[in-house]
Amino acid sequence: MTDLERQQYKPIDALEQRIAYKFKDRALAIKAMTHSSYGDGQRRTFDNERLEFLGDRVLGLLTAEALFHYSTESEGALARRLNALVRKETCAKVAREIGLGDALLLSVSEEKQGGREKISILGDACEALIAAIYLDGGYGAIQAFYNKFWIPILEGVARKSAKDPKTSLQEKAMACGADLPKYSVLERSGPDHKPLFVIEVNVDGVGSAKGTGKSKRDAERYAAQHLLEDWDNLT
Repeated sequence: MTDLERQQYKPIDALEQRIAYKFKDRALAIKAMTHSSYGDGQRRTFDNERLEFLGDRVLGLLTAEALFHYSTESEGALARRLNALVRKETCAKVAREIGLGDALLLSVSEEKQGGREKISILGDACEALIAAIYLDGGYGAIQAFYNKFWIPILEGVARKSAKDPKTSLQEKAMACGADLPKYSVLERSGPDHKPLFVIEVNVDGVGSAKGTGKSKRDAERYAAQHLLEDWDNLT
């Protein structure tokens, strides 16, 4: 083993202890932790982007299956829950919990810019790690990882009130002294018998979010839900 390999494996060893999984293929783990900036364009190794692609789909399947068993909500409500659980912010939250940033391989410039704490980099690397565990240990291994780090988040989401998100957003805005939510139609497309609306909701001092739906009501609900999710991630 070269000195470079020893240097790369050391943080992987620590990460394995934190996630309670030991890789059979250590090179796969290193690839999952390799950001596209690593080597400042001089490296010959692959980065984690292909693994991120697969991990995103594996995470989606695990979450859809878990929600199917944990919740009796309608398809639309399940889709909103799934969106909250697989988004980059949630992946970054898990990444911070397992100390994934310490194992990242970044360029010198990216590290100086705080790359180990960037939501996008952490989220992508977490998805890559999911793919690596799946490829290395199979469905059972990644299911165990998911159960340990995602199920507690999912249970918290499932316990949330089934109240209409527009009502929840209005109550949350009033509780913190913010202005009431304002909704505006950004786009209407499609034929009259099958329209599609894009609506933006804005709460002054908090932020805005967009929602898409087959009716104004649905688009407003999705927009409100997305802003509530963003709000929760900021607090």
